[in-house]
Amino acid sequence: MTMNFSSTASTINFNTYDSRLLAAEISQNSIEPTSLTYSMSAEVTNPSTSTGSGDEPEYKKIKLVNSEEDQKLSKLNSDCVISGGFYINKKLEDRIGGILCCTVCLDLPQTSIYQCSNGHLMCAGCFAHLLADARLKDEQATCPNCRCEISKQSCCRNLAVEKTVSELPANCLHCNVMYPRNLLDIHQKEECMERPIKCKYSQIGCSWEGPYHELESHCLECAHPNKPAKDIMEFLQENNSKIQEEQNTLGQLVNFLSYEKVCFNDLQFKQYKTDEITPKLYFETNRFNAFFHQWVLKARVNDNQKNPNLTLNRYLSFQLILKSKLSSSHTSFPISFCALKGPFGEVPINPRVHTFEFNQAKMETDFIKLNIKATDCNKLLASKTINFRFFMFQP
Repeated sequence: MTMNFSSTASTINFNTYDSRLLAAEISQNSIEPTSLTYSMSAEVTNPSTSTGSGDEPEYKKIKLVNSEEDQKLSKLNSDCVISGGFYINKKLEDRIGGILCCTVCLDLPQTSIYQCSNGHLMCAGCFAHLLADARLKDEQATCPNCRCEISKQSCCRNLAVEKTVSELPANCLHCNVMYPRNLLDIHQKEECMERPIKCKYSQIGCSWEGPYHELESHCLECAHPNKPAKDIMEFLQENNSKIQEEQNTLGQLVNFLSYEKVCFNDLQFKQYKTDEITPKLYFETNRFNAFFHQWVLKARVNDNQKNPNLTLNRYLSFQLILKSKLSSSHTSFPISFCALKGPFGEVPINPRVHTFEFNQAKMETDFIKLNIKATDCNKLLASKTINFRFFMFQP
């Protein structure tokens, strides 16, 4: 059977032409599809006996001739997608990335990926932000796509999507070379020759920072190793004061642990609302005992700032309140205290020890800012309860 395509542009014989090449030429407008006419003649021959010569059969010649064209076309098909009969240049990883991106920030997640009951994907940061916003507005959190209710109980992680995203390529921030996402972090921190790095003499005052491959040449020319000691003493003293401040905080905490009276409680903040016309969110623990007295901790978001759900930089501040009455013998009651993550906590809390002297006139401390990151604050607000460990010391 032979099939002929005739047009004003060219004549195509299906015996020597691949239909995929025909589609490619149509998409390139070298052949007008509307002007194609075809004719079919019912002539059936045996390809192995259609030629009387001792050469290879016709169909083998056609296959060998078209093999290079097939390879070119298969390469073209790998970089293109057919839409409405036309080829649109779009890489496979870009198409997959568009499908697996977060529905909130529209970016490919780098950490955990959660999904609602209808399968819409959210990165961990956006998921926590949605739950935190809902708590601040006293509303039920909903999926931004389908508006179904979302919570930590109703949403689950999608491990298949997480593994797929980790295999997708991404450009290095420094050298712009593409690597799989699961290897990109190691490359950018340890292997990339364009990664920014400081001079190895930065601790004595050199402010140079440049690509890694220029580090060796800079160190050979750096003037700081040859400077006299008195020229770099001022910088060393300033740098040493910052390190000393951190060491003092840890040393102070260690000294407090050596006190005779030390106690800690694993506490839990629960959510409450004020009785005002415009209610405000606050958190409070149950009463707990320490040093034969009863205490309560209160916390608030952004120091009761109006509409904290509209801000990105969120923080929690807490207040220690003495609920027991002090006897006349206790003219003053000095207490040092510190909040830490604890065994049931979800986010790290940098240790910072505070001291306050309670008396009959002062039964509560000022609000103290909890030393956590803004992203960790969203995680705490997204959780149903806030767990932490509270240390108290009495000299």
